[in-house]
Amino acid sequence: MKEIHIDTITSEVEKLCIDACCNIGDDVYNSLKKAMDMEESPSGLGILHQLIENIEISRRDVTPICQDTGMAVFFLELGQDIHITSGYLYDAINEGVRRGYTKGYLRKSVVLSGIDRINTMDNTPAIIHTSIVPGDKLKITFAPKGFGSENMSAIKMLKPSDGIKGIKDFVFETVNNAGSNPCPPIILGIGLGGTFEKCALLSKQALLRNLDEENPDPNLALLEKEILNEVNNLGIGPQGLGGRVTCLGVSILSYPTHIAGMPVAVNIQCHASRHKEIIL
Repeated sequence: MKEIHIDTITSEVEKLCIDACCNIGDDVYNSLKKAMDMEESPSGLGILHQLIENIEISRRDVTPICQDTGMAVFFLELGQDIHITSGYLYDAINEGVRRGYTKGYLRKSVVLSGIDRINTMDNTPAIIHTSIVPGDKLKITFAPKGFGSENMSAIKMLKPSDGIKGIKDFVFETVNNAGSNPCPPIILGIGLGGTFEKCALLSKQALLRNLDEENPDPNLALLEKEILNEVNNLGIGPQGLGGRVTCLGVSILSYPTHIAGMPVAVNIQCHASRHKEIIL
């Protein structure tokens, strides 16, 4: 059985935290550049230019792309043939978050409870989702989530008879209500099916797909394109100041559900879409 020492996990998580917050992926960078050809609003064009310049400065100087370096969200794929040695896996990840957020001068945004609002001062505890998978590898994906966009996300339990129109109407309603708050251009992660909590998780996992990757399900791929076009016709535009580019991409994840329901969740992500992964 393959063994992984917790010190290795802590060290890699520390590096992931800094890398993700300072080095936006090429898919987002290239998408913003392509959006310059689509935008018609002068103010929108100016904002897109500033966002691209911000990414380039962040990469060059290793500084956070946004002041909100988010709540630390992890997705683990843990091979069933792995043995974690010398400690507890989740402790190792939280220690990596403490070190990464301190070493990278990343803002620590986590409070102990929703009532007393006392900062934990180290950005822990992390939110950790774990899947047990075949094999002897550990895949760690880090996706810090700022709350300017998280606060605008929503879930709704639709009726099966609401159909595709019901899904679209809920997405457009959510985006319209959000307006400028999530710092558009945004990216939409949409979860369809499952249960209440599964649907919300799907919508966040959907955001891990790169913008240049097409949905392998042709029906969902078509629905994504339709939603993207219609969202961009809402006229919200970059930073909500009007324009053609409200959304850079739509990603849908679907799961079987109950005959009596159709859960739909929309997780809004700002243009600072950060996620990095490593396989041990």
